[in-house]
Amino acid sequence: MSINPGAAEFPHRQIAAQLRERIRRGDWAPGERLPSIPAIAEMFGVAKQTVQRTVDQLRVEGLLITKPGSGTYVRGTRRRLNRLSRGRYGAHRGYHADLAARYRQHLTEVGRAPAPPEVADAFGIRDGADLVVRRYIVRTDDVPVEVGASWFRVDDAAGTGLERREAFGRPLYQEAEEVTGRRYVSATDTISARQPSREEAEILQIRPDTPVLHLLHVAYDEDHRPIEVAQATWPGPMTTLTEEYKIPAPTPDPDPDPGLALG
Repeated sequence: MSINPGAAEFPHRQIAAQLRERIRRGDWAPGERLPSIPAIAEMFGVAKQTVQRTVDQLRVEGLLITKPGSGTYVRGTRRRLNRLSRGRYGAHRGYHADLAARYRQHLTEVGRAPAPPEVADAFGIRDGADLVVRRYIVRTDDVPVEVGASWFRVDDAAGTGLERREAFGRPLYQEAEEVTGRRYVSATDTISARQPSREEAEILQIRPDTPVLHLLHVAYDEDHRPIEVAQATWPGPMTTLTEEYKIPAPTPDPDPDPGLALG
């Protein structure tokens, strides 16, 4: 491994390209520790500060994760999210099972909390009004890849399993349908990109300047009243969103009015 001092590209970016390639071809597996910064600096014949800039860049990209006092590790494979939240429902239940096999959800908090602005707006209530919330973290290979929460009105969830810190042996929406007596009929998913909050950065083990993707999912009953408002946040560089859909065939233009042709 070497760099070209005469190249226009900065040395830390040249090193990043080579380390990135080695990670992608499997020289370092997910969860494997990289050589120390002094060792990498010696490999390339550069200063330790140059390698630190390389590591910082690859951390922002989501390829590396640094564990204080332990070292720098390959973060893992990219998480692919198909069909966004649709995998939770109906005919796509097999997709939900596939996700559950690869990603482990851990409840971190269940109780009542003030509604954040975007959740309050979705429910049509005032900011800070009490709601029932179920917060969670999703991990794969012991690496956090998602932090999220599902919110319910107190009138719907009070005294039910939704308000207890317990896991269900079925998707959350099925539990909510049973306890509320309302069926999920439609939903909207809104995706935005932003910088993480301090808490999100700490939980997801990313730098504060690493962008995240944020989902706001609102599920409605047949009267278009929200049953559940869910939030999910993922490290942007490690997440791809894939939507597969059919493209309708073109329809032929209708024949012109024969009466017009006679003129």
